Amino acid sequence: MQTQEIGQGTAAVRLVAVEKIYGTGDNEVAALKRLSMTFDAGTFTAVMGPSGSGKSTFLHCAAGLVRPTRGSVLVGDTDLADLDEAGLTRLRRDRIGFVFQAYNLLPALTVLQNVVLPLRLAGRRASRSQVLAVLDRVGLADRLDHLPGQLSGGQQQRVAIARALVTRPAVVFADEPTGALDTRTAAAVLGLLRESVTAGGQTLVMVTHDPVAASHADRVVFLADGGFVGELYRPTAEAVAARMTRLGAWDDENLTSSAVRSGGGR
Repeated sequence: MQTQEIGQGTAAVRLVAVEKIYGTGDNEVAALKRLSMTFDAGTFTAVMGPSGSGKSTFLHCAAGLVRPTRGSVLVGDTDLADLDEAGLTRLRRDRIGFVFQAYNLLPALTVLQNVVLPLRLAGRRASRSQVLAVLDRVGLADRLDHLPGQLSGGQQQRVAIARALVTRPAVVFADEPTGALDTRTAAAVLGLLRESVTAGGQTLVMVTHDPVAASHADRVVFLADGGFVGELYRPTAEAVAARMTRLGAWDDENLTSSAVRSGGGR
């Protein structure tokens, strides 16, 4: 099975028969194979799959960072194929937020300066009350003048989340946002991402390899060999790990470890 359509609500992001091919001739590699997926507004979806399944390529195409070889990607009603590079830049700046494992904070800027940077790059005036409200949501209202190097890894990731949310994007893409964090800090970060959906109304799409992280989502979709191969609603870490085991991405030791860490539930 290579295609998938989901949901009855308003689509925040939609991929229609997306293919991404790298190389030519004998060196041609199909990273995505006619992948069709829909992410409804105000939902939290985790995307998982074995190494080489196409997760990163999916994220890059869905977020407008890479153009697909064939097929369509729509953010709201906007078909990204209709936009030139300047238009894509504006769309990513105004309607999409990004959270990465590496934080990507500018070390010479304070917490406040890092958070307001997307607004300034967009030529938009930064409302201090708006910025402070976002920083308060992530628990950093008392760290405004700190530099990233003065913060823990978890605090730096919270700054990155605040930066992603400050423009009030319709969609937030997160790429392994807890991969560099310890279990307790990761749980706090996932709670903030969950809150951005339930309280902030954002649509969140998170690529992860961690079943415990995926269990915070409303739905988990699974990719393998560039195509859709299944999904779970209201996932538990144990159920996600079991599905990954069947895909050949996890062994019994990983499955047992995930079940113990999660207590078998959400």
